Amino acid sequence: MKKGFRIFWILFFSGFGAFVIFIMLCVFGVFGKLPSLKELENPSILQSSEVFAADGTLMGKYYVERGNRSSVAYRDISPHVINALISTEDERFYEHSGIDFKRTFSAIASLGRNGGGSTITQQLAKALLDQGSKNKAWRVIEKFKEYIVAIRLERNFTKEEIVALYLNAVPYGDNIYGIKNAARTYFQKEPYELTVDESALLVGLLRGNSIYNPRIHPKEAKERRNVVLGQMVRNEKLSEAEAARYKALPIKLNYKKLDQNEGYAPYFREVLRNQVADVLKGIKNADGEEYSVYKDGLKIYTTINPRMQDYAEEAVAQQMPILQKALNSQRNIRTGSVWEDHQNVLDAAMKNSDRWRAMKDEGLGDKDIKATFYVKVPMKIFAWNIKREKDTVMTPMDSIKYHRQMMQTGFIAMDPVTGEVKAWVGGIGFKTFKLDHAQLDVKRQVGSSIKPLLYCQAIEERGMSPESTVIDEQQSFGKGQLVPATSKSCTGRSMPMASALAYSRNCATAYIMKQVGPAQFANFLERIQIPTKVEPYPSIALGSCDLSLYEMLWGYTIFAGGGFSTKPTFITRIEDRNGNAIYRTNIGANRKQVVSEATAYKMCKMMEGPVTVGTAKGLMQALDVKEMGGKTGTTNDNADAWFMGYTPQLLAGVWVGCDDRFIRIESAQGYGGTAARPIFQAFFKKTLDDKNLALDKQATFPVPADLQNEITNADIMEIIPKEDDAQGDNQNMSADDYTLDTTSYQNMKPESEKPVSEEDKSKPKPEPKKDTSNKRSPAIGSAPEAPKEKKGFFKKLFGGNKDKDKEQQKPNDY
Repeated sequence: MKKGFRIFWILFFSGFGAFVIFIMLCVFGVFGKLPSLKELENPSILQSSEVFAADGTLMGKYYVERGNRSSVAYRDISPHVINALISTEDERFYEHSGIDFKRTFSAIASLGRNGGGSTITQQLAKALLDQGSKNKAWRVIEKFKEYIVAIRLERNFTKEEIVALYLNAVPYGDNIYGIKNAARTYFQKEPYELTVDESALLVGLLRGNSIYNPRIHPKEAKERRNVVLGQMVRNEKLSEAEAARYKALPIKLNYKKLDQNEGYAPYFREVLRNQVADVLKGIKNADGEEYSVYKDGLKIYTTINPRMQDYAEEAVAQQMPILQKALNSQRNIRTGSVWEDHQNVLDAAMKNSDRWRAMKDEGLGDKDIKATFYVKVPMKIFAWNIKREKDTVMTPMDSIKYHRQMMQTGFIAMDPVTGEVKAWVGGIGFKTFKLDHAQLDVKRQVGSSIKPLLYCQAIEERGMSPESTVIDEQQSFGKGQLVPATSKSCTGRSMPMASALAYSRNCATAYIMKQVGPAQFANFLERIQIPTKVEPYPSIALGSCDLSLYEMLWGYTIFAGGGFSTKPTFITRIEDRNGNAIYRTNIGANRKQVVSEATAYKMCKMMEGPVTVGTAKGLMQALDVKEMGGKTGTTNDNADAWFMGYTPQLLAGVWVGCDDRFIRIESAQGYGGTAARPIFQAFFKKTLDDKNLALDKQATFPVPADLQNEITNADIMEIIPKEDDAQGDNQNMSADDYTLDTTSYQNMKPESEKPVSEEDKSKPKPEPKKDTSNKRSPAIGSAPEAPKEKKGFFKKLFGGNKDKDKEQQKPNDY
């Protein structure tokens, strides 16, 4: 052999050997670990977890910044998206096996001027590997890794599966990942509903999701969309006439990006997130790790009723501006004197602010930072308008005062028998105020709303009844403990216990506490499963203890629940990304009988007094229900206003107040009957009138079979005389005091919005599409046709084939 030929072959085989060694190094992870076959079958792309209401409404998501993905099956993607994608990104998709050598060599020859050489499969491999180095030498190595993974993908997945994986993985601008999120964000649609022009627009985004973002660059986006339409004509997916018609259409977005501040029932979703983390502790996924709510693509199904949630938020939005107006009109708020002697509160708020922390990180001293809090700057503040914010100019310190002076609220509605939470509002605006005032850990003084629990124990354990005589006078519990602290409101008269509850008589309630005993009452609260340990002070009879709204709802379930204490619950089940149930709530496990059914029934009848003639008089008549119970609550100086009430089918509770207890409405408008009751009343009015909710206004509390010779509803009303000098929660209030003018706020909308607009649920989904290639399957996860098996070295190198056992694969894996 001539020397020249010998040198050529030496160089050739040396190069080929080096290339094989290089490929082997890539395969064995020397340049970075490649995903295993198992990982390709169940790709580890981060997926957001989704939260659903009881009717299937998407409420929101939990995700890390790059994990906001929601998988959708191939059969649920519009055929227009598939046609646009293949026509634009990979015309020979059905002809190659992962690498299009013709296209690759063309890209090399033209130095990329005629487009890149990456196939859809290679682009998917790049997404799975999370690659894209700007270093040209390292990018060459990355390319070969993508080639290897692309071939593995082609050997182990059908073409439909690859397309679905790709569309679920790639970004569509604005940090939106996956075709499902893109369709919902840009058009408020599901992927199967996308039209030809919408599909072309989204596919066009893949070439440059910043340059062709239709929200920012509508002109460039339209031009790119029309290029995609042209490609569809070239590939015979559209006629020239059809394309011309679509090209003439303007871009019509219905843009609504769902972030973690927005969505449906934002306060509830934050409480839910913590609850999900708790219930999943110890439950392991297929990899032996605990599930993550942020990246494992969980489906969380809740008990929230969207209609009731709307009504609850509307009720809050109508009442709270009125209360805020009343507070703002007070002299101590107008002059700022309310902050005298409370500079420590302002200093703490200042040092906990983002502004303080940011300046501290920049190295500024405390004195210099504090000075900036007294300089006016442009800012956004909370406001009672549709957006719940407005632009203004004020000092950061004034902003702190302004926001701390906002009246807050908490509201929960639930089924008193099953414990299922139907509506949850934790405050007036989640974007600005993150503290949830309805949750278990936020406790406030409960005032007279605790009295029904004491009266219940007196009936259950002390043999008392609604007509039992009680004395309305101050009680001494020894060691100087007098309840109430002053005898000013005591009449000294005898009255039926039903009358004492209806008018919320503090002195008569102290008399009942004397019969029951403080220690016994504290134990009773523990027995009915209220989590907070209440100290046995005599004053707890009047609600001096701090409990959460959540706990108060829990306690009140014993009335309409027939003597059973039922824990409020809001999760029905949790599924993994493949649709397998990993957690289910056992409703029965949340119920415990703590008083007799007869006692519960007597309390239900007796608690009609407050809502007919007592501190919430006229409420039962206003709602036009046959039976209901309720109780107001007002703490010292109106720091807290409560209303708890229920019908046989629904229980709800309201708390109103400011986060700082020294900020309060000083007039009668701050009482439980005027501050909290209107929210309850507005919610129940809409809920009861909504025929879709099927709540019966004529529903009655079931009469226990063993209840004999007991008083009827009429008898209850007869033993509660009209009292003109009631000195309970609301003192001398007239019927007019309970009805506030809400006309100026009737159009206030709920805070939260559904992430996706309601669609016609009867609208059928499209039939599964069929691949026109010779490697098709009717839907993702179906058994593909067996390809010709590759043999030898390359089979071992790239691994597997499409007819291998895929029993672990499921449609939702992709």
